[in-house]
Amino acid sequence: MNLTVSFILGNILLGVGLAMDAFSVSMANGLNDPGMERRGVVRIAGAFGFFQFLMPMVGWICVHTIVQYFSAFQKLIPWIALGLLGWIGGKMLIEGLKPQEAGEEAQELGHGTLLMQAVATSIDALSVGFTIAEYGWSSALAASFIIAVTTFAICVGGVMIGRKAGTKLSGKASILGGVILILIGIEIFVSNMIR
Repeated sequence: MNLTVSFILGNILLGVGLAMDAFSVSMANGLNDPGMERRGVVRIAGAFGFFQFLMPMVGWICVHTIVQYFSAFQKLIPWIALGLLGWIGGKMLIEGLKPQEAGEEAQELGHGTLLMQAVATSIDALSVGFTIAEYGWSSALAASFIIAVTTFAICVGGVMIGRKAGTKLSGKASILGGVILILIGIEIFVSNMIR
């Protein structure tokens, strides 16, 4: 394993690029729950960071074992992301449009919803396995770790920004968060279909 400055910097930049969808979803989660505790912020950022670590490693393993099956699955990635983010965003949008009673607090983000968000925003990172295919096992692990740490830091920032804006937007934050998730799903779908 050769941890040069260019290796580290290249993977940080790759992590930044991969984390943009997770950043937006983190911001939407912060919008939805402006009173979120620090534990919730770490849970959200940790989930996104974990899947941004896992997916490139799964892609790397696929390249080195079952590449023909992975390339067939890659065509489904935009559809999966669109479906998951559209469903979650639509649910948030509907919740935001319902009249809220005074003093009603935002619902805490459930484990299942967070899992779907993390998978949907990191599923395109599977293709990073092709990018790092020439790396050895330890270098691929290091690259995935750098991507995960970068994603974690960016998502903490996203949740914090969302919390600040959510406090100002009050009850309409859930609507904005839902719209953001739907738009991210559409963006992932369109950008993958154009390639």
